[in-house]
Amino acid sequence: MSTVELSFSALPVHVRTARLIVTAVARRSGVAEPLLDEVRLAVGEACSRAVEAHRRHCPDEPVRLELSGADRRFEVTVSDTVPGEDATGGLPTPLDTEEFEYGLGEGTAELGLAVIAGLADDVEIATTPKGVQIRMSWPAEAEATI
Repeated sequence: MSTVELSFSALPVHVRTARLIVTAVARRSGVAEPLLDEVRLAVGEACSRAVEAHRRHCPDEPVRLELSGADRRFEVTVSDTVPGEDATGGLPTPLDTEEFEYGLGEGTAELGLAVIAGLADDVEIATTPKGVQIRMSWPAEAEATI
């Protein structure tokens, strides 16, 4: 499958559209019907976290998604571009790890990450000077039709 790229302005209303597009691409990529709700929810959480971070720090910058399928996997990467001191976009730092594990962290970002980890088959979170990338993947049983 070719890579599908999507970007949208940091408005909560666009998260729903992103979920619908990702679900349609996941279906066409061979993700089993029972997993589509998990894909939709995980992507919604990741996009909502990115929108919240952008609205606080860089509201004019778009949230970006990359959708791809290879080796019988469907992968979604949600990227924000939150610069500066809050490059984690609300992600727990090593000092917050204990609070994160026990659900005591502030804000909804930590809860959203826990939900994503529970829904996606595989999750990687990378914090860079350019922002945060959340990569999620699920098995794709059938051959991709895109």
